[in-house]
Amino acid sequence: MHFSPLQLVLILVIVILLFGTKKLRSMGGDLGEAFKNFRKAVKDGDEATAPEAEKTAQQIPPANSNPIQGNVIDVQAKEKDKV
Repeated sequence: MHFSPLQLVLILVIVILLFGTKKLRSMGGDLGEAFKNFRKAVKDGDEATAPEAEKTAQQIPPANSNPIQGNVIDVQAKEKDKV
């Protein structure tokens, strides 16, 4: 759905008339603060989990150093004639 610039201006005017500039300003400030807190929480979460991930990686014993020996079968695929 595509809105023309005139439609967007009309919607903006209606919203300003309904809520008023003070209410819109406070909602914008609240929304900005919520984004700021979200970014901070994500950043803090990344910093907190990074050392834990390193500890976990250090605690896991290495896998068996002997690789599994297996038989390799060399198969040549032939294309079947289409009827």
